[in-house]
Amino acid sequence: MWQRIQTLYLAIATILIGSLLFSSVARIVLPDGGVEKIMYHEKVEYLLFLILLVVIHLTCLFLFKARLTQMRLCIIAALVLLAFQIWLGVDYFRHMKEMVFSITAVFPAICMVLDILASRNILLDEAMVQSASRIRASRRARRR
Repeated sequence: MWQRIQTLYLAIATILIGSLLFSSVARIVLPDGGVEKIMYHEKVEYLLFLILLVVIHLTCLFLFKARLTQMRLCIIAALVLLAFQIWLGVDYFRHMKEMVFSITAVFPAICMVLDILASRNILLDEAMVQSASRIRASRRARRR
């Protein structure tokens, strides 16, 4: 399981998405000089995205024996991450004047790239396994 690079990509993406549950998306500077933090889990839309993404990524991590299903789930996760990043971008441009967004707002884009790399490597892995199976089958046929 851990010998493949795609598992490492998926693990890093899972950790990044999981860390969003405990970090703040933005800060609001109050008129009196105080700072109010807005956490990802305080907004229902963000929380739903994060729960869905954590479940998809954990499922992807443990489906290493079903490579095609794992690849499809990685692509679905990348699409959900794209939607989440777009949602964050819309909120950024809507509240640009009064909020200061943290660096964690780009984590979905980073995870999306990691998911695309993982799905590409899973596909290459599956092609290698299929090729080896065909070579073994042709050698068995020649021996008979």
